[in-house]
Amino acid sequence: MILVVGATGLLGSEICLKLTGRGEKVRGLIRLTSSSEKVESLRRCGVELCVGDLKDPASLAVACRDVDAVISTASSTLSRQPGDSIESVDESGQLHLVEAAKSAAVRRFVFVSFRRSSGISFPVADAKAQVENAIADMNFTVIQATYFMEVWLSPMLGFDYANATARIYGPGTQPISWVSLPDVAEMCVRALQNPAAERKVIEFGGPEMLSPNEVIARFESIGGRRFKCERIPEDALRAQYQGATDPMQKSFAGLMLAYSAGDAIDMTSIQERFGMTLTTIDQYARRALGHATMRES
Repeated sequence: MILVVGATGLLGSEICLKLTGRGEKVRGLIRLTSSSEKVESLRRCGVELCVGDLKDPASLAVACRDVDAVISTASSTLSRQPGDSIESVDESGQLHLVEAAKSAAVRRFVFVSFRRSSGISFPVADAKAQVENAIADMNFTVIQATYFMEVWLSPMLGFDYANATARIYGPGTQPISWVSLPDVAEMCVRALQNPAAERKVIEFGGPEMLSPNEVIARFESIGGRRFKCERIPEDALRAQYQGATDPMQKSFAGLMLAYSAGDAIDMTSIQERFGMTLTTIDQYARRALGHATMRES
């Protein structure tokens, strides 16, 4: 049995779909307040549903019972409910989960984190680091992902491809290995199957190193429309980071500063070792622009 924590999230639901598609027994941690539509989608694909919460250690003990592996993607950054915060979910909540997994003698623990190549410190990065340290004595895999295409190149963060507008953090000249969410989900699944992933921190990005300006050029070429760009100067990002007092605001300001600095990885060896073909920016752009056209028609 594989427990997926964050099962109703963007990444967690994709992982559940991939696991059940391979015939794996999957248990998904859901909350009483989870979207009924998302819960029903998990049920339809064969996921065993388990009600619990990272803020409730007793529920995590139940969730980890008879589990061989845990995959945790949960975070308060994109989806928050009352009582959720970086401290309660990303830090102490995840640490409660680690303790529950250890107590239940769970054999494998896959944790989705992110790269901290810029050296900028902020609360969610510090929380991720604590969890990585906590699972170091387990048979772990840490997936340190770069910037998700489906998040940072989406209307959610100002990249409105349907209307050909984009918000760029900093000058937009530094390369980033933009990664597709389904590829990260696939890496999590393969990490459980391939001994090469055991007791490893895997830095994981996309197949190309492209600056935000180059990404916009790709979208313009594929969509045939010129983008109007809003550019947030690096000085403004730094002022936002330094002035932030709320942990969530501080974290997003830190992520935007890190984006400005770039986050590039050569993924050749990872692709070869795990037999993966990763999604390109052009493929994502065609898919995103195609969906936008379908919504308009």
